[in-house]
Amino acid sequence: MLTDEQIEAFRRDGAVLLKGAFRDYVDIARKAIEENKANPSWRERTYQPDGAAAPFFQDYVVWNRFDGYRTLVKESPMAEMAARLMGSKTARIFHDHILVKEPGNSNVTPWHQDAPYYLVEGDKTVSFWVPLDAVPRDRTIEYVAGSHKWNTVFRPDRFDGTPLFEGDASKAVPDIDANRDQYEILGWAVEPGDAVAFAFTTLHGAPANASPDRRRVVSVRWVGDDARFADRLGATSPAFPDLSYSPGDPFEGEEFPVLYSAS
Repeated sequence: MLTDEQIEAFRRDGAVLLKGAFRDYVDIARKAIEENKANPSWRERTYQPDGAAAPFFQDYVVWNRFDGYRTLVKESPMAEMAARLMGSKTARIFHDHILVKEPGNSNVTPWHQDAPYYLVEGDKTVSFWVPLDAVPRDRTIEYVAGSHKWNTVFRPDRFDGTPLFEGDASKAVPDIDANRDQYEILGWAVEPGDAVAFAFTTLHGAPANASPDRRRVVSVRWVGDDARFADRLGATSPAFPDLSYSPGDPFEGEEFPVLYSAS
């Protein structure tokens, strides 16, 4: 499932391409997306900014509501792959994130880390970004190699540029696009069923979809043995309003089952 070289690249760069990793799950995941769009959860967010020709559909924490997502998460080798990449004895699912950029959508995904938006923290983390459509290099998600090792958690901003948490004095994300020559920026042309695995603290962003093609993605986030509840300044994304916890407690609960454990 994984080579030593891929594991080494993930730990060195914070992101690695896994060609064809989930090719067998593309059709069922596509079906799940259409079911999901017709029956979104209360966490659904769809953006269509002024001037956009089409919406940007997003939903969260729906992996156990639709058969196609559930099969990808529970029956594919993803959980074991997550544990191996993280160097963890277990892989616990945190949540999934469904992203559909329709043709002509002008939403740019700005550079950010995922970690500061979340109610969980730890060194052992991994997201699998699984495209269900071909995405060329010039429209794919990009990563700043090694940024997961900077020991900096940048201020989480909404994608309109306003701070997520009022009064947050954390350091702002650097202007990557204005200084691209100062960073090693990774990005790959991908086919349906490929995956990019990346750490929660890896800086990443994505361009708008000005093409005539859809860009459907299922992203699944995992944590390992050292995961604990984080202390944030306000409501996290995705929201778990009914969850009771204390910062620093081990990260666990029926919402976040362990789906792989090494024997």
